[in-house]
This record gives sequence, C-alpha cells and structure tokens, in this order.
Amino acid sequence: MTVEAVIFDWGGTLTPWISLDPHDAWRAYACTRHSDDDERAAELAAALLAADDARWAGVRDSHRAFTTADVIADAEAGHDPAALDAYRDVWVQATHTDPEAAPMLAELSERGLLLGVLSSTAWPGDWHEEWLRRDGVLDYFDACVWSSDLAFTKPHPTAFRAAMDGLGVAHPERCVYVGDRPYDDISGAKGIGMRAVLVPHSDIPLVQQVPVDVHPDGVIQSLADLPDLLADW
Repeated sequence: MTVEAVIFDWGGTLTPWISLDPHDAWRAYACTRHSDDDERAAELAAALLAADDARWAGVRDSHRAFTTADVIADAEAGHDPAALDAYRDVWVQATHTDPEAAPMLAELSERGLLLGVLSSTAWPGDWHEEWLRRDGVLDYFDACVWSSDLAFTKPHPTAFRAAMDGLGVAHPERCVYVGDRPYDDISGAKGIGMRAVLVPHSDIPLVQQVPVDVHPDGVIQSLADLPDLLADW
C-alpha cells in the first residue's frame, strides 16, 4: 500500500544519541535551587533522580507518560524557573539535529509525503520545537506530537494514533515510523499496523530495554539512506 506519511522519533533518531548522566542535570537543578547549601542540594538531586527513574520505570512497565514538572512535584523540589533553566542547559548538547536530517526531510517532502514527529519525552513540546527551529528543520514537519502532552507514550497505540491524527492519516498501513528503539519504536509501530525502520546506533540504558520478538521492515545506518529505502515501498 502507498506510503502517505513518515513519522520520526526524536532523540537518537533525528538527533544522534549522546549518553549523558541524568544525575548531572538534576544536580544542576538542585545546586541552583540550594546554591548556599551543598548538603541540601545533594539530597535534592538524589530525590529528583529517584523520582525520574521511577517515572521512566512507569513508561517501561505501563507506558504512562509524564512531564518534568511531575518529577519535580514527586520529589517535592518546588518550582524554580532558574533551576529548570540550569537543568535544561545540561541537556542542550544532546539536542542538535543530525546534519543529514534536513536534506533527507526535504527530499521526502518534495515527494509529497506528510512528515511528523512522535517522541517519548518528559520535556515540554516547546523546548523541542525551539531546538528543531534552531536547526532549521521544524517547518518540514506537518505535525509534532510529544508524550509530555499525552496520557500514554510509546509503545502504547494511543501515542501512535495521536501522531496519525495530527497528520490527518486514517490508515496505519500508510505510515512508516522511524526510530532507534526496538521496543518503544519498532514493536509499537508494528503493533498498530505501521511499517517500521530501525536506526540502530543508540546506547539505550539497560533499565529501559525490553526484549521483543519483532523485526523492523528496514534498517538504515544513516538518515541519508531513508529516501532510497522508501522509494521501493
């Protein structure tokens, strides 16, 4: 069946994978929040990391989406805009779009394909869209869906349907999903009836891995390879 839409994961797919320690980001939050008390800052950073880990375990086990604000509330850290900025600054190095993305997206767009993003993220959607705009690729996308705006995240079928709804595509078999995670991305997309392409370069933390007996319809080593792969579909 003819492909109408290509939907991309964000981290590890549109952006190359960079391994960072979440504790560093939460330590930045805590040290800003308690800049005059190292002991309280260390305690808060540990509490934030534990809350974050618990929320990601919920994603793995029940596909419940969450937000950064949920983690902060779970740890009773208190909202602090300056501390949140410090947290975000740690992650910025991992947000840069792969240089191969723009020409690949341009080629797919010229073919008349609808393009979307579906990402499992705790961060606000406007952060992501700011970074995509910074890198000159936001306008290629007809819809961006962030799990921080949803009740469930990948591989839950409602997350994939939200992306389809955003693009106005009714039939999953007309969609291709491109992602780096066999469980969240490949099994989730195939489970709803989409075709799926794996980008196999991410060093996914062991605690986030779930074994699956599902195989992608295609594997690419580079985003630049995607247009040729899809040409035969």
